[in-house]
Amino acid sequence: MTLNIKNHPCFNDSSRHTYGRIHLPVAPKCNIQCNYCNRKFDCMNENRPGITSKVLSPKQALYYLDNALELSPNISVVGIAGPGDPFANPEETMETLRLVREKYPEMLLCVATNGLDVLPYIEELAELQVSHVTLTINAIDPEIGQEIYAWVRYQKKMYRDRQAAELLLENQLAALQKLKRYGVTAKVNSIIIPGVNDQHVIEVARQVASMGADILNALPYYNTTETVFENIPEPDPMMVRKIQEEAGKLLPQMKHCARCRADAVGIIGEINSDEMMAKLAEAALMPKNPDEHRPYIAVASLEGVLINQHLGEADRFLVYALDEEKKSCTLVDSRQAPPPGGGKLRWEALAAKLSDCRAVLVNSAGDSPQSVLKASGIDVMSIEGVIEEAVYGVFTGQNLKHLMKSSQIHACKTSCGGDGNGCD
Repeated sequence: MTLNIKNHPCFNDSSRHTYGRIHLPVAPKCNIQCNYCNRKFDCMNENRPGITSKVLSPKQALYYLDNALELSPNISVVGIAGPGDPFANPEETMETLRLVREKYPEMLLCVATNGLDVLPYIEELAELQVSHVTLTINAIDPEIGQEIYAWVRYQKKMYRDRQAAELLLENQLAALQKLKRYGVTAKVNSIIIPGVNDQHVIEVARQVASMGADILNALPYYNTTETVFENIPEPDPMMVRKIQEEAGKLLPQMKHCARCRADAVGIIGEINSDEMMAKLAEAALMPKNPDEHRPYIAVASLEGVLINQHLGEADRFLVYALDEEKKSCTLVDSRQAPPPGGGKLRWEALAAKLSDCRAVLVNSAGDSPQSVLKASGIDVMSIEGVIEEAVYGVFTGQNLKHLMKSSQIHACKTSCGGDGNGCD
């Protein structure tokens, strides 16, 4: 099989107006903390890495891809770029790539990573014909790197300061060398942060060029609130242009980067359509393994009208099914909750009782039960309001921001064009 790598819109400027790409958001966890990154925001008017409306399982992602290709048949590239790091979530990342390669053998595949944990997977990436990998390398001097990264988590151990920067850099450069040995096209992203590494990006370009990198994307950092760097202004266009021109003497430059979301889809620079986002929401409501049958939604309620019980306080759960003909939901069962106590075992027992439910709607829930239920394929949603409206909305993928508890709605930058109340 021969892939036409000229059809990759991120690596080939002449293709970006003709061919689209899709990012499958299957990797929520991250293994480093950058001082410019805050992934909790999800505003549809913001376009930057780390944002996604939903996180999908590998099989949900394949279902979404099937639908996306019907809406946007010009998609030539399937990428994984977060919302965390693909190789902080290696099982989900590699399974997704395998599924896509099996079903769409002509599709270009790519991943974008910080490079910390990709090394053990490069051989299989090459076997799967993942043709393009992007490494984000912001510094080759650990003195500068330690100003950019708050911490690095590697092999279950936390590193900080210079030690963290040295470890990350060592793995990044080793990954770049190995990618090139396996014939993978390698792009290096280097984020321009004024007063931090803006005088250093050329040295990054020089180093990665000497190691075989194919293209450099020197891109302006995105100013994000509630980060260490929130008071650092974004670099002005003149600074960016000057750095790109100088770095261009060492490596070809990507100058059309749109700082894409982790769920970006379509032509670069275009906003995700409402129809496409509805398909993403629909996929997220599918069973994490579509081979499973999960036709129901469970609710914690005191009286059977409102969603008004904490998950741990509910003594029984009401179970609803979708009546597509009547465009409503129907109560089909009431199930007793496991008795209090028992810790994780209690939540595993609840997951077993609700094994045919795709979600449980509650007034609030603790982290531990959420983790256990989600691991069993059951989404836990903190919502307040009338049961019928919420359940029908979840079944049909509607925007339920108005029903979300205010404490659950993330802050939003009002300057982005939103209303300041968060986005679903």
